[in-house]
Amino acid sequence: MLEGNRVSRISVRGFAVASATAVTAVGSVVGVASGSTAQPNDAEATVSDSTTLLADIPVGQQAQVQTASLTQQASVQAIAADEGAKKDAEESARKAAAKTAIAKKEAAEKAAADAKERAEVKAAASRSSADFPVQNSYTIAQIQAMAKQMVPSGQWQCFSNIVDHESSWNYRAVNPSSGAYGLFQALPAGKYVSAGADWQTNPATQIKWGLNYMNDRYGSPCDAWSFWQSNHWY
Repeated sequence: MLEGNRVSRISVRGFAVASATAVTAVGSVVGVASGSTAQPNDAEATVSDSTTLLADIPVGQQAQVQTASLTQQASVQAIAADEGAKKDAEESARKAAAKTAIAKKEAAEKAAADAKERAEVKAAASRSSADFPVQNSYTIAQIQAMAKQMVPSGQWQCFSNIVDHESSWNYRAVNPSSGAYGLFQALPAGKYVSAGADWQTNPATQIKWGLNYMNDRYGSPCDAWSFWQSNHWY
């Protein structure tokens, strides 16, 4: 026989079987993806037929068949990768949206709380000593009751802490060394007059002055208390 006219065939059957199996496996994946159902016997028959077919294909064409097989397999894998990336992107978008919603909710709640506090501060600032009955003397409980009506609830404890340390709620307390006077130990004592001429005898006038002082100088009683804790004066 003349070798030049003879069609070359794969002499190693194992290589043909491996190539046919690759083609069959990819075909099965594509078939499942498209909705068809491959039976085991069908797969075996395909492998057998493909092996025989591949053995009858010239060597040059066998390489083309293998290349097409690998290309098809790569396409299936690319589709799967795209689906995975799409799911990851959707999950990331969902988490970002949830995080944004939480941040907006917290901002709205803070804005509402701030608005409420501003309203309380405004209401307190509008009160004067005339809103309280004048007495010859006042107990600590009575003075604290006045203060609670004038100081925003969220600032009350800080306000109370400062008065506790400055005068122990004695509206007539006098520092013998400096002359600082009243609930807030104002120095000079005459500062209280900006809140009312009866500052020496009316704790409500002193409370109004002290609250205005803390708000103007520090922003709030709690900010004033923070400063006091660090410096032991305010």
